[in-house]
Amino acid sequence: MAETEAALRTLAHNVRAARNRAGLSLDELGRRAKVSKGALVALEKAQGNPNFATLVRLADTLGISVSALMEGRTEGRVRVVSADTVMPLWTGEQGSEARLMLTTSGPAPTEVWRWKLEPGEEYPSHPHQAGVVETVSVTAGRMTLIVDGVEHPVEAGQTATFDGDAPHTYRGTGTTTCHLIMTSTCHPAPPPPLTRPCVRPGDVSHAVRPP
Repeated sequence: MAETEAALRTLAHNVRAARNRAGLSLDELGRRAKVSKGALVALEKAQGNPNFATLVRLADTLGISVSALMEGRTEGRVRVVSADTVMPLWTGEQGSEARLMLTTSGPAPTEVWRWKLEPGEEYPSHPHQAGVVETVSVTAGRMTLIVDGVEHPVEAGQTATFDGDAPHTYRGTGTTTCHLIMTSTCHPAPPPPLTRPCVRPGDVSHAVRPP
């Protein structure tokens, strides 16, 4: 219980700080993320229990990762995280779940998730911001990855990657539980191209003359 309360306090602080950095009011953030103002007020007071879809919409609207909303300060060079110490951010009715294990730092932060998909159960995701790349590696069982309406079977020992700015769904298939590792990396937008001066015909000051 104490760990859950601490996680909610960290989430409340991070959402409020990100909202202030973006210069957004509660009303404006709620409108853009499609989250009610009442839910945002409760969240920033470390109350309630926001679901995974709400966290994803908030993170995308604020231009940061879900893990940036969830994690506090990290200490030390090495982090070792056990799955049983991480609270699931999504659970399905048949026992499926998704746990955000950690995120890396740097210019292209990567979220590392552990997913468990029961046969026939699925998680549909709305498109993420441009630059997000997801990779799924199935370690046991099999799943169907649906990207922009096209189904792709992925089995144990296989890895698939795709741009996350399209609608996508994770679905458990087969007869046994599917276990997979998913990474989500947000690549920074490239800088705008440099503008070169235009060389007009007859402008010998910029021409390169042969020897």
